[in-house]
Amino acid sequence: MDHLISMSLDIIAITILVFGLYFPRHRNRDMIVAYLGINVGVLIVASVLSSVDVSLGVGIGLFGVLSIIRLRSDELNQRQVAYYFASLALGLLGGTAIANTSLTAGLMAMLLVVLWIGDSPRLLGAHRSQTMNIDRGFLNEADLIAYISPLLNGTVERATIIKTDLVNDTTVAHIALKEGKGPTSPISVTPSSAVHHLDTHRSQA
Repeated sequence: MDHLISMSLDIIAITILVFGLYFPRHRNRDMIVAYLGINVGVLIVASVLSSVDVSLGVGIGLFGVLSIIRLRSDELNQRQVAYYFASLALGLLGGTAIANTSLTAGLMAMLLVVLWIGDSPRLLGAHRSQTMNIDRGFLNEADLIAYISPLLNGTVERATIIKTDLVNDTTVAHIALKEGKGPTSPISVTPSSAVHHLDTHRSQA
């Protein structure tokens, strides 16, 4: 009876997680199938394993299979990874035979509350990060920040150079940005052809 209650709590929790937290905030329908499938699959497997006498190696093998599926799937961002493991944890809690159903409900509620707070747009909502491919080669992060700051609507708090290609004159960098009213004046760049024409005119003079 307690096991059926735990499984019912898992169904309620994953419904809140997917349709109450994730989808209203991120609107990614593809991940709904993934989270529901992972949760229910882990719930069923954990229920079967808890009803028979199995070794610890079987449980470790289950996590190994889930890791392989995770690594061979499309690349997930950090938020999607958090929801992925939350749905997995809810399935394990619901499928594991814990005598105290109040403890199971409390752990599930704690997980949902943590995600609700951590993924809230009100929590540091002005801060964001992104990876940029810049059409100029930089070796110094201070020069990189000075170059990209006028292009962005906000304040660059940190710029980490990931890759610099001096042959093709490009830079891949990870930018941490605080959104706000940024500089409105565009960067004034003199075309190389204009510089060459100017130098030629001066030499003739």
